Amino acid sequence: MGHTGTGLCLDNASLFFNPGAVSFLDSLKSVSFGGSFIFPRTTYMNSELGYVTHTEHHTGTPITMYAVYKFKNSQKWNMGLAIYNPFGSRVQYPDDWQGQFLLSEIDLKTFFIQPTVSFKLNEKIGVGAGFVYATGDFSLRRGVPIQDSTGKYGEATLNGKASGYGFNAGVYLKLNDKFSLGLDYRSQVNVKVANGTADFTTPASVATYFPSTSFSTSLRLPSTLSLGFGYAPNKKLTLAFDVNYIGWKSYDSLVIDFADNTDKLADIHSPRCYQNAFIFRLGAQYHVSNKWILRMGTYFDQTPVKAGYLTPETPDANKIGITAGASFHLTQKFHLDASLLYIEGMKRTDTNLETDFGGTYKTKAVVPGISIEYVF
Repeated sequence: MGHTGTGLCLDNASLFFNPGAVSFLDSLKSVSFGGSFIFPRTTYMNSELGYVTHTEHHTGTPITMYAVYKFKNSQKWNMGLAIYNPFGSRVQYPDDWQGQFLLSEIDLKTFFIQPTVSFKLNEKIGVGAGFVYATGDFSLRRGVPIQDSTGKYGEATLNGKASGYGFNAGVYLKLNDKFSLGLDYRSQVNVKVANGTADFTTPASVATYFPSTSFSTSLRLPSTLSLGFGYAPNKKLTLAFDVNYIGWKSYDSLVIDFADNTDKLADIHSPRCYQNAFIFRLGAQYHVSNKWILRMGTYFDQTPVKAGYLTPETPDANKIGITAGASFHLTQKFHLDASLLYIEGMKRTDTNLETDFGGTYKTKAVVPGISIEYVF
């Protein structure tokens, strides 16, 4: 449904979209597990030199787990637990590509663990909030512009574990049988790498300038403010519209502080200067029968990367997403969901002001997904 859901109360995925809607769920207990398979592809082109390369093939596998429990003695309180991957990506270029000294590979994995409570104030209004504990891994690999006797360049590899805290809070309003709306705020989460490892492979003649050491950094994962509307013109059809305002301005720079510095190994202070951006989403759901539900949607995602700040690690541009999906009720208790997302990024040409590295990037991705829900 175009990843809409802020103004809807459909199932226990409301733990992510709007905790305020969780109090309107009818089942006493339910749990769902799901996963997606992200197949991305980025093409880099330098038209002046006639150079073209592609990122290496890989598959991202974000997961979701949602569980909701309704207090038997109360029709107003619900609680739940959500585990999901809202941020994270991997980009890997060929080792000998033109930008190897800026980036060979970067990988960020984050898991958000969110225990949640939701309370129905009355038959029209529900509120909810969840505490978020974020944990994950960060790694970065890039070339070092020093050659050994065989002409091979050196390499730097950074690895670390990160953690941070935040919250997810929302309000859901069921205005009547046809109209609903919701407001949700997922806070910024500052994940910190406190004692990462930095290893360098360089010729022996300069090895003392590149000692194996530790490093620290922090990644400010942005806040998201969402406003959503739901409209059900009849019992079979549901329409949804969401607007997300992403606080990407928090990603001002990439700072890596090495514990040991030398004449050739300085700390990294690389400006990013992201700006806040919007995502506009449309979705629809249609009940074909008691067993089958069909869904479709689309969205437009504005890039937060300003001109002059495009980098190989985030070759971002405005994107359009097209989605389709279906649910099949295997039994009254088991529900199977399948989805498909296609993302097309606009072609973007830019030259980075800090590094003077430029070119044209084009990114697309196909993301199939599947999940199963059990209602007790």
